Amino acid sequence: MKQAQGLFKPIPSSPPALPGNAASPAKVTLGKALYFDPRLSESHAISCNSCHMVGMGGVDLQETSLGHRWQRGGRNAPTVYNAVFDTAQFWDGRAKDLEQQAGGPMVNPVEMDSTEAHVIEQLRGIPGYQALFDKAFPGEKNSLSFENVRKAIAVFEATLITPNAPFDHYLRGDDKALDATQKEGLSVFINSGCAGCHSGINLGGDKYAPFGVVERPGAEILPVGDKGRFAVTKTVSDEYVFRVPPLRNIALTAPYFHSGKVWDLRQAVGVMGGTQLGKSLSDDEILKIEAFLRTLTGDQPAVTLPALPPSVIATPTPKP
Repeated sequence: MKQAQGLFKPIPSSPPALPGNAASPAKVTLGKALYFDPRLSESHAISCNSCHMVGMGGVDLQETSLGHRWQRGGRNAPTVYNAVFDTAQFWDGRAKDLEQQAGGPMVNPVEMDSTEAHVIEQLRGIPGYQALFDKAFPGEKNSLSFENVRKAIAVFEATLITPNAPFDHYLRGDDKALDATQKEGLSVFINSGCAGCHSGINLGGDKYAPFGVVERPGAEILPVGDKGRFAVTKTVSDEYVFRVPPLRNIALTAPYFHSGKVWDLRQAVGVMGGTQLGKSLSDDEILKIEAFLRTLTGDQPAVTLPALPPSVIATPTPKP
């Protein structure tokens, strides 16, 4: 337990504060409405929740997500749950925080296919939104702005945390929170080297690593055309480097890896043992690690679907 307490931290019971973006009930209310509103997409068919579903582990259970005009995204959708604790957002870390991340999908032609200007035009064409922005950002002359769209969504997303997992209780000193097999799995997880990357509050999400430290996996798992963080930094040493995925709620977020090609958690553990650690984990070790990983599932956010402001005759119409 002491070893684990030095490597990992429990999820807190309340969301952390976002630097420069103070939370308020009005801002959370606005952010939730925007998160669920498909009218922020050009087709009026896709919302943030389409790919990061509240109630389904914060993911969409697809290899890669469906976007505008049935286009497929290039990578598996990461979970939005506990994303506030990650060092950076997206598999390649191209967004520094939730606020920056929130604006990306709306203007991505493969995802929601809108523009910053059209998002604002759309929201100004829905009369009920102005009052929500004024309450969320009091005293601002131009409260309905794209910057505030991002800020409000980020504040709502920061509420999507999953405390009280069995492992959290264990980290707080409850020795009975894990059974014998789960404790053995934790020991294997630490002593085999998994915790070298998967540590901290989210058991990942706070550093980058090559996919294939010891042995690069085959193209069926690691597509050769996706060089990961290299696309952001243009640094050769960042080829096939990705943000280490957080393992919180991992039992709920299949399929696995940025390619979404592995659906079985046991298989994913075995792949990581070979590619990252250079170890051929035994079936018994894999089963025990899996048992431990299942203790990372916490209380799922209870979110009431918002009643969105209605469209009117002047509201911009969708463009399929």
